[in-house]
Amino acid sequence: MVGNWIEKFPEAVQKIHQAGHEIASHSDTHPHVNNLSYDKNIEEIEKSNDKIEKITGSRTKIYRAPYGEYNNTVIQAAKDKGYQVIQWSLDTLDYTGLTGEEMWKKLDSKLKEGDIILMHNGTKHTADSLDMLLKNIKAKGLDIVKVSDLIYQENAQIDANGEQYKVVPKK
Repeated sequence: MVGNWIEKFPEAVQKIHQAGHEIASHSDTHPHVNNLSYDKNIEEIEKSNDKIEKITGSRTKIYRAPYGEYNNTVIQAAKDKGYQVIQWSLDTLDYTGLTGEEMWKKLDSKLKEGDIILMHNGTKHTADSLDMLLKNIKAKGLDIVKVSDLIYQENAQIDANGEQYKVVPKK
């Protein structure tokens, strides 16, 4: 969640949290983080997390950078503060005004186990399409899980694209 959205909709944040959904930091002001210094990146992540904690009583350890921007500075700032950095693998393009059916057409043939699907709050059709999309995903035999259940917790690296990969320890 973005910090300024958290400030505008604290009741929604609380409702999402109480429903058992995982909340991650998505920066405080949604800047182009590749243009920020190491310290400004930390500030963006931590301010968002402070707002999450104020409402939910707990801090997150997951971060997704705005616009899918990642470089070594962004990744190092997040990692140094103990965050798991994530990226999506499939984009619904919901922010362009697509209907649920159009979003599903984008996902259907590409969807596989382990995918993280990008969707946004406050877009035209996302909320009213979510139930249908989730049913279609489950009908393909896939489970809906928290992001933290998908990401590697140990022996992993994040590249400058924000993609996570397993590192095989040297013997």
